[in-house]
Amino acid sequence: MINEAIFREYDIRGLAETELADPVVERIAMATAAIYVREGKKDIALGMDGRPSSLHIKDLFCQTLARYGLQVTDLGLVPTPVVYFAAFKNNMDGAVIITASHNPSEYNGFKIMLGTAALYGEQIKEIYHLACDGPFPKEEKGAINKKDILPEYMAYIESNIKLNKKIRVVVDGGNGTGGITAPELYRRLGAEVTPIYCDVDGRFPNHHPDPTVVKNLQDLIAKVKETGADLGIGLDGDADRLGVVDSCGRILWGDQLLVIYARAILKDHPGATIISEVKASEVLYSEIKKYGGVPIMWKAGHSLIKKKIFEVNALAAGEVSGHIFFNDKWFGFDDAVYAGARLLEILGNSGQSMAEIYDSIPVAFNTPEIRVDAGDHVKFRIVDAIRDHFKANFPVIDIDGARVSFPHGWALVRASNTQPSLVVRCEADSVEELKKIQNQVDEVISRFQAKFKE
Repeated sequence: MINEAIFREYDIRGLAETELADPVVERIAMATAAIYVREGKKDIALGMDGRPSSLHIKDLFCQTLARYGLQVTDLGLVPTPVVYFAAFKNNMDGAVIITASHNPSEYNGFKIMLGTAALYGEQIKEIYHLACDGPFPKEEKGAINKKDILPEYMAYIESNIKLNKKIRVVVDGGNGTGGITAPELYRRLGAEVTPIYCDVDGRFPNHHPDPTVVKNLQDLIAKVKETGADLGIGLDGDADRLGVVDSCGRILWGDQLLVIYARAILKDHPGATIISEVKASEVLYSEIKKYGGVPIMWKAGHSLIKKKIFEVNALAAGEVSGHIFFNDKWFGFDDAVYAGARLLEILGNSGQSMAEIYDSIPVAFNTPEIRVDAGDHVKFRIVDAIRDHFKANFPVIDIDGARVSFPHGWALVRASNTQPSLVVRCEADSVEELKKIQNQVDEVISRFQAKFKE
């Protein structure tokens, strides 16, 4: 039996010993091979994170793909973005990453690419249906070849990132795969690096590898203050998301980071398009306009944003969660280690410190991302009802849920793509207005939760 619930919106993720037992992994690999063969794809890159279960799953997946005539390049233990790099830089036909990102160590999973596009939504569901029922292609002899892609990856970044002064940075690898690349790369670029938890240990013994959770950044903040570093960079489990703290220990979230990146990009590329998501601060969109850029607000989800980047030829994009995408000097995919290098470059070429840059970003008062329980069978109906309720009196952006504009702020209510819940975020120009908006939204959510329970 294959649990359909592990086939999520953007990837496949489940408990390694039960939901991803060998027969299930083999069927998922067979389904993936069926799609590659059907689409005429042959050369596939494959890498893994450092979880205890990853090596065995990776070997089984490689062997199964090769059984259907595919040419598999086994990249071994690498950050997720390094697998993306191999696919983009070497024009490969697809890629698979064995990872459960920032999930606890007992989980594992798969991120799958067809060409250079990440599979999501109905494409992920197709893998489930194929894994259950086939059909599968005829077996024929393929091959597995091991490759060390890291020298090529490091050299490429070194060739397009230049620091004009020494920056002191603390890197918290969270015992994820970013520890393989970040400290060495930043030293090669000329930074003074203090690493913590940069040894790869998929049991995550020090803290959960999610830099969007404040408690997970406390050791990074303490080490930045202890060493007098200019900034700290925290990486998630597979190094496609980052969190940043300044020398005062203040956290910069993904939309604040994108303000910094957008300013730098727009200096060199006036009029460039920059994309973010419905959860992002209004400050970000205002700053992009102020610096001469074209902001696009889009749906949340890294796969959706990656697709949009190429549709509109945006030069950068980012999410509050710390996925940052560059499409100038880079390939348009999210890479936390590369995003950190770009930040070091900005500081190295700036007369400002990280703390001064932080202070230059206009202040807004906002909530974190709040999750409210709502069953999968009702969450979209609740959001539709909330959207229609507020549309009677306020402007509403409805590209992904309902982002309601109030006189002194905004509120977002959307259905989670990955959990039985609503995602809520509010922002205002004062603490008092934030409380008013949040209370108003909470009351409406409660009303429709009760209605759809009846």
